[in-house]
Amino acid sequence: MLSVALGVALAALVVAQATLLADAITGVYLHGATVAGIAPAAGWLTAVVALRAAVAWAQQASATRASAAVKRELRARLLAHAARLGPAAAPPSARVATLATRGLDALDAYFARYLPQLVLAALVPAIVLARIVSVDVVAAGTIALTLPLIPLFMALVGLHTEAANRCQFRLLSRLSQHFLDVVAGLPTLRVFGRAKRQAAVIAEISTRQRRVTMRTLRVALLSSLVLELLSTLSVALVAVGIGLRLVDGALPLSTALLVLILAPEAYLPLRQVGANYHASAEGLAAATEVFSVLSSRFPLALPRGRPARPHWTSTTSWCTTRAGPRCRPSRPRSSPASWSR
Repeated sequence: MLSVALGVALAALVVAQATLLADAITGVYLHGATVAGIAPAAGWLTAVVALRAAVAWAQQASATRASAAVKRELRARLLAHAARLGPAAAPPSARVATLATRGLDALDAYFARYLPQLVLAALVPAIVLARIVSVDVVAAGTIALTLPLIPLFMALVGLHTEAANRCQFRLLSRLSQHFLDVVAGLPTLRVFGRAKRQAAVIAEISTRQRRVTMRTLRVALLSSLVLELLSTLSVALVAVGIGLRLVDGALPLSTALLVLILAPEAYLPLRQVGANYHASAEGLAAATEVFSVLSSRFPLALPRGRPARPHWTSTTSWCTTRAGPRCRPSRPRSSPASWSR
């Protein structure tokens, strides 16, 4: 609820800043306003910029606190669940250590940047578009037609990025697990002369992990480039339409400036959503692994009582019970009278 309120306030401040800036520039260029004449507008503009920075800081601080709380709870649940599973059913210790440290730490980008930006991406374009509609329907229609293209391309590229990040995190978990096993068995490996071979294996896995990491970064950079190019072309399309109508005299200068200032603000939250999603993809992959561990069932435990003991029944089966035999006869035991037959 707090993030939504801060997002609405930030969107309203964006519109107010653009309106004040457009009015100040128009007053200086068309009406020859002096410094004293634009002093009130400059004062209000300074106040709006300061409030915008304060709201952005409050949103970031709230998201950071929420991220720390979520990570703390997930880490506690993961370690407690692994301890309850026991050494027989629990995942490898290296995997648990990787998930509890680097894996959950990567969730900061998801909770502190991606989710607040997702709220802004839902609120800011709608409020900006409503302000543009009130002054220029044509430019608002152009923005409304080009805005859905950014989430569409972001979804198409994001599927490939998510798969690449999952592969990277699995390789990292495998590297950590193998390194821990080598360290634990290093005396035995040295006795049999296999320590150098394991060093070569670790180097090979490290090389693969480095290549996958570079491939993931390359995909993230290319996807960000696609989003930037698409938003730049969309703003350019809006600017061309405004310029042609401004030269023709069908559009006032103040309206043209207002639309030109607000148009990039409509695309900016969606672009940042795409960039922050790629930054949080590793944390999402780690969270998926954490929830897969938390969903694993506990091994069946014997009821408390006296220790289990082997027990022969009147059947040919062997039973281990605590409170007496519970095995059904599989076949009646032959009587001694039948032995002489």
